Amino acid sequence: MTLNGWFQIALFSVIVVLLTRPVGGFMTHLFSGGRTFMSPVLRPLELGFYRLAGVDERAEQHWLTYTIAMLVFNLACFASLYALLRLQGLLPFNPQGMTAMAPDLALNTAISFTTNTNWQNYGGESTLSDFTQMAGLTVHNFASAATGIALAVALVRGFARRSSKTVGNFWVDLVRCTLYLLLPVSILCALLFVWQGVPQTLGAYTEATTLEGARQVIAQGPVASQLAIKMLGTNGGGFFNANSAHPFENPTALSNLVQMVLIFLLGAGLTNLFGRMVGDERQGWAIFAAMGLLFLAGTAVCYWAEAAGTPALSALGLDPAGGNMEGKEVRFGIANSALFATVTTDASCGAVNAMHDSLTPLGGLVPMVNMLLGEIIFGGVGAGLYGMLLFVIVAMFVAGLMVGRTPEYVGKKLEAKEVKMTMLALLCLPLVTLGFTAIAVAIPAGVAGVANAGPHGFSEIFYAYTSMSANNGSAFAGLSGNSLWYNLTGAVTMFIGRFAMIVPMMAVAGSLAAKKRLPPSLGTFPTTGPLFVLLLIGTILIVGGLTYFPALSVGPVVEHLLMQTGALY
Repeated sequence: MTLNGWFQIALFSVIVVLLTRPVGGFMTHLFSGGRTFMSPVLRPLELGFYRLAGVDERAEQHWLTYTIAMLVFNLACFASLYALLRLQGLLPFNPQGMTAMAPDLALNTAISFTTNTNWQNYGGESTLSDFTQMAGLTVHNFASAATGIALAVALVRGFARRSSKTVGNFWVDLVRCTLYLLLPVSILCALLFVWQGVPQTLGAYTEATTLEGARQVIAQGPVASQLAIKMLGTNGGGFFNANSAHPFENPTALSNLVQMVLIFLLGAGLTNLFGRMVGDERQGWAIFAAMGLLFLAGTAVCYWAEAAGTPALSALGLDPAGGNMEGKEVRFGIANSALFATVTTDASCGAVNAMHDSLTPLGGLVPMVNMLLGEIIFGGVGAGLYGMLLFVIVAMFVAGLMVGRTPEYVGKKLEAKEVKMTMLALLCLPLVTLGFTAIAVAIPAGVAGVANAGPHGFSEIFYAYTSMSANNGSAFAGLSGNSLWYNLTGAVTMFIGRFAMIVPMMAVAGSLAAKKRLPPSLGTFPTTGPLFVLLLIGTILIVGGLTYFPALSVGPVVEHLLMQTGALY
């Protein structure tokens, strides 16, 4: 580890902290129905969308109506993308002559991008046409991100409102989020990426002759426009198979820094939105502090593990002071690779600038744990906040049991219904993660895709289902996932990981919105100080440890011990 590496990690952290409050303030104003500096230009367009869709922006929805609207919208998103993937050979902007995607792969991909997972069992530049990349993947990056943010805002309204039967209007939240937030930032960032050298073209791939006389095809396309929302919306699906390790998708140190900041930008800002909407910004900063401490701990462990190198590389005569550079770009080095791996799995992004399959066992353990915790460390846009608030409910329930009184949070009593719905939302993730992993390691169809034997092979399968259930999309690339088994079970995992959690979460939002807000009393547990932050972190780690420690022991922990002994596996 170097001083320069720690400086880059510190620089990234400071930028995120400085942006959190202004971004949170803008989103609070936006989702409260206020005018913005863009309203003179965009307000007529916004009203036009409402008229075309027959939406009354002043009519709010019950939580169940809001949820049904969200499900119908996402069903339409899935169907449209599936159709594009199956028909892309007949559609325009296809200079490479890409053909239709296989049915099972198209199903997996359509669910993947609808659920904000962006798991890719294919190479983008060799499988998808420019039209599919733009009208399919890029558009769905906006739609899935806006869905997550809208749901988080609905839950926050549940905490903030008093005796209300409604939690907002899904269609209004969707339009305002896309029009005033996602599109403007994405346009600016796309222009920045083009300036840095990211391609944005509809031309044919370039054919070149190498020094050896061989023919090489250099892929390019509308990359910058997809890259911006891929990061801002914590989607992660790359135009290129190598994702943000590709020099066209991440050409410079500045582009690398901007991409990481974009991943955390809205997730961090939503914590401030929460504090503002419940009337006490300190509540938002307490949640930010819990997320921040978990992020820093994960980054430190991953950086240390990668900088320490491996006995196998040292035995080959490589200087151990160079650390583990396998699978990493020399443009970014160990510090930025470890930071990027931690950031992308703290959020449900899944973009990578280094190959996670080549991380050391403990280095790979960090992104795996980040996802197993539900990606609540800033998390996906919207999903991180509502996932963390569900853990807050569990933490306050535990605190209430310890002092013998009904738990409450920001003036709302947390009763049996809220706790039951919360546990239902949290338990659906380990159900599919552990369940499908157990089946996959025991049947030929599951182990057929594994490139490594022993504990690392187990980790490749476990990481895949962890990533899909957490709607992340990153992978230990040694697993060949484009098979009927992984395409179908992966689709089910991604669907449950997204929507089976959302429905009970929205039930919690509706129940809380209907409650009265109680003034704090002498027996109220303070939720803005260090004690609350430590209780919340402890609850997250205990729940995660009790659920997943046996599986982690079989995979990365055993692999680390074998590596230290020099054993081959």
